[in-house]
Amino acid sequence: MENFKMVAKTLFGLEEVLAKELQLLGATKVKEGTRMVSFEGDKGFLYKANLALRTALKILVPIKQFAVYNESNLYKGIQSIDWSKYIGAHQSFVIDSTVFSDQFNNSLFVSLKAKDAIVDQFRDKFDKRPNVDKDFPDLRINVHIQRDLCTVSLDSSGASLHQRGYKTATNIAPINEVLAAGMLLLSGWDGRSHFMDPMCGSGTLLIEAAMIACNIPANINRKEFAFERWNDWDADLFEVIQSSLLKRVREFHYTIQGYDKAPSAVMKAQDNARNANLEEYIKIENVNFFETSKEVEGPLHMVFNPPYGERLDINLERFYREIGDTLKQGYPGTDAWFITANIEALKYVGLRPSRKIKLFNGKLEARLAKYELYEGSKKGKYMNQN
Repeated sequence: MENFKMVAKTLFGLEEVLAKELQLLGATKVKEGTRMVSFEGDKGFLYKANLALRTALKILVPIKQFAVYNESNLYKGIQSIDWSKYIGAHQSFVIDSTVFSDQFNNSLFVSLKAKDAIVDQFRDKFDKRPNVDKDFPDLRINVHIQRDLCTVSLDSSGASLHQRGYKTATNIAPINEVLAAGMLLLSGWDGRSHFMDPMCGSGTLLIEAAMIACNIPANINRKEFAFERWNDWDADLFEVIQSSLLKRVREFHYTIQGYDKAPSAVMKAQDNARNANLEEYIKIENVNFFETSKEVEGPLHMVFNPPYGERLDINLERFYREIGDTLKQGYPGTDAWFITANIEALKYVGLRPSRKIKLFNGKLEARLAKYELYEGSKKGKYMNQN
């Protein structure tokens, strides 16, 4: 099978993590961009990337690039592609457009113009045309205009890859699964210690942590990928790829613990862990983190997404101070990471973060902050190492 170029879309700040994931999976010519990473692989690797990548939102396959200065260029460029290679006149398609251009400022207009070009080509050739189906298209097409360059791609994923398929119950403002996995990988989580999310909500970080620890493919629970409707879909090859990934699943010998003070959140998190077939690894309790202390021996890796902004109807200063006090007093030997879009609130924690990484939680600019809580004093830690 021949190699071809692909593009994996991601969230801001996760490009390096995604590039590393691709290299470990076996991609070639891996190159980071902004909110995307390009790479090369064959059809089997396309299936593998969709199944296994934790920090990709979509896998696109570019099929044409051309200069575009006006709507006539756009129409002709789309028409220059032989669409009968990808779709039949009896099938359906949909176009998603993203536009960063002075010439075009309306992505809907670009989608409509591209649709006209495809439909007209089929009418001219076959006297019939494929339909547009926004919900269950046979082919999902991506049109991306950056200044005066138009890239036309096939979308191999369909619904965003953050929709893993295990989450039926969500809390208020649940964290995106791709962001959750990215936070865990940025934090260095590798499944070699105990793990905790002390404000677990609907359990996303717990489930993603368990999947990383056990090396379970991120999208093994998904019902469908867009490439399954393509004309060259190879079900046997997909089965081989899926089996080879499942052979790499490993056991996990530590604990994954979640707390939440809302009983409804605990029930949702337990449901989602069950849906992901991971309930044997994850223990979730209805507990207020601020009334707890560390229960496990040895190092503890903690990652969480405390409520903030519109989700927080309590005293911000007191809340973040309590986070800091609980960590200081109750959690020695812990690496604690949490994300917040309230960057000012970090000063109330009363601990100096050893790292701060810029990310976006939805449209909100956020920081992923790391706090190292030592056994005894910091000085003692270094003395013990010598």
